[in-house]
Amino acid sequence: MIKAIFFDLYGTLAGFSPSRFEIQSQACAQFNITLTEEGVLKGYKKADEYMTNQNASYPIRNRAPQEIDDFFSKYESLVLEGCEINVDLDIAASIWKEIRKIPYEMKIFDDVIESLKNLRDKNFRLGVLSNINKPGAELLKEFGLTDYIDFSVTSYEVGSEKPHPPIFEEALRRARVKNNEVFHIGDQIGSDIEGAENAGIYPILMDRDNNYENWDVNRCLRVANMLALENILNDLGREI
Repeated sequence: MIKAIFFDLYGTLAGFSPSRFEIQSQACAQFNITLTEEGVLKGYKKADEYMTNQNASYPIRNRAPQEIDDFFSKYESLVLEGCEINVDLDIAASIWKEIRKIPYEMKIFDDVIESLKNLRDKNFRLGVLSNINKPGAELLKEFGLTDYIDFSVTSYEVGSEKPHPPIFEEALRRARVKNNEVFHIGDQIGSDIEGAENAGIYPILMDRDNNYENWDVNRCLRVANMLALENILNDLGREI
């Protein structure tokens, strides 16, 4: 019986404003580089997979400043590769410096609050799991989620990032559920899907940008938004 639902935050419940495409385009224009929205989405898919793999082996939050700069130079080069644009790491580093100057904020997607209310009304325990270097309570307050989410567990608190089990295990403890009594919803294959699987939790892929059109649903289900998630939960019921 499903008693709880865990969510990733970035890319699942919240996104960039302005969009990542707009931010990248503004920065790259200074280097006479023109991007396409489709290409940027492809590039971020590759770059985010790189981030997941790097975090799993050597967490970015533990790196020295120059190592962090080197990481984001590579990250930016992967974003541009999605547009079939190849630049050396020095240029990528310069572009990333311009990106960091552009004001932006992370906003909760429009479909999130209503869905969270609906899930709370059905007595699901709701949690957020994030690879972020700040306390979970602070994260929920920052995004206005305190009234809708029961708890948040972050890598800052447990000293371990998704896809490693400790962050999932702490979430299970706080939710007071077993691993077969919860779904984990996230947009990253490495940190969310593989991470949940490693912890014995059934994952559901949130694919807002349609990055995984040919996804194997025999591995786990895939949804495009929160309404689709609600529909799947209604179809499945609480028994799986």
